[in-house]
Amino acid sequence: MEADDLRHVLESVREFLRAEVVPLEEQIEEQDAIPESVVAQCKAMGLYGFAIPEQYGGLGLDMVEEVQLAIELGWTSPALRSLFGTNNGIAGHVLLEGGTEEQKKAWLPRLASGEVTASFGLTEADAGSDPSSLRTAARRDGDGWVLDGAKRYITNSPVADVIMVFARSDPAATGSRGISAFLVPRDTPGLSVGPKDKKMGQHGAWTADVVLDGVRVPADAVIGGEEGVDQGFRIAAKCLAHGRLHIAALCVGIAARLVHETVEFAKTREQGGRPIARFQLIQGLVADSVTEYRAGRAMVLDAARSFDDGSDRIAGPSAAKYFCSEMVGRVADRAVQVHGGAGYMRGVTVERLYRDVRLFRIYEGTSQIQQVIVARDALGPAARD
Repeated sequence: MEADDLRHVLESVREFLRAEVVPLEEQIEEQDAIPESVVAQCKAMGLYGFAIPEQYGGLGLDMVEEVQLAIELGWTSPALRSLFGTNNGIAGHVLLEGGTEEQKKAWLPRLASGEVTASFGLTEADAGSDPSSLRTAARRDGDGWVLDGAKRYITNSPVADVIMVFARSDPAATGSRGISAFLVPRDTPGLSVGPKDKKMGQHGAWTADVVLDGVRVPADAVIGGEEGVDQGFRIAAKCLAHGRLHIAALCVGIAARLVHETVEFAKTREQGGRPIARFQLIQGLVADSVTEYRAGRAMVLDAARSFDDGSDRIAGPSAAKYFCSEMVGRVADRAVQVHGGAGYMRGVTVERLYRDVRLFRIYEGTSQIQQVIVARDALGPAARD
């Protein structure tokens, strides 16, 4: 995208968030839903397809451009980004990374427009950070496949039109081998979605269990066709690397909002007849948060450049996701501390964000999984069995 065009996109999103979404944050929190008027505006702005190539109807942002957009999106409730996060991220990228041209043409334009919503069906009750232990099974049956199993905490599944389901297609294989990805429309017989999960935070972003009971799909439902059989783990790994860098950028954006809330409160809250901003211990908390925010932003942009040129699409995204998800938790904690008793009260922005950001250290690979990836990349064969 041309620099002027990107600047216009970022400015438009910034204005939209501050004018239309921020005033609705408490409503979103209380009602656990994004207003339909906001959803419609997100579709009209192209946010459902910012990472989808232009040839398929999207904006076609590269990684450096995408992380800048994600930083902007971090200014408000992360539930907003979840609306279209799966279309652009881990679900849409299943098609981008492994789909046939026919699959891409059939689904990507509809994802980009927001006509359909996609979910990424990988996580299970006993297969989270280590997806290689998944138990959902896929067996050949005539000219198609039958899927049986259950997925857990699947983002957007209550409203999904299609779910990218990962299942073990070779029962004799172990670990990351013998896994395939399947494109399963929501209305396929045997597929059911459970009630919405009740979460600590990120209200308005919906997750639920997905159950597959004798779900029959045709042969062309395999992502990548016949060549895609048993290639599911490779596809998932590529999708997650992209997603981790995006989440890292989102954490940077939320840190920016938390710093803003902290600074504004410190300027106006008085103790002993003067603003608490004059107290050096408060200044120390602010300085730590500003410094970590700046470090996270620089790290994300650097990792995005390496992602785009292909020099690092493994350790860089993991390191960025690890640092930034941990960083935003510390920034949120300091924000609550500076707010004092007010920071512990519902209805205060920093209290809500404190709960919201806790999830980032868990999903799309826990901090501990990111540590393993980064360390093994640095240590090489010496770190492996």
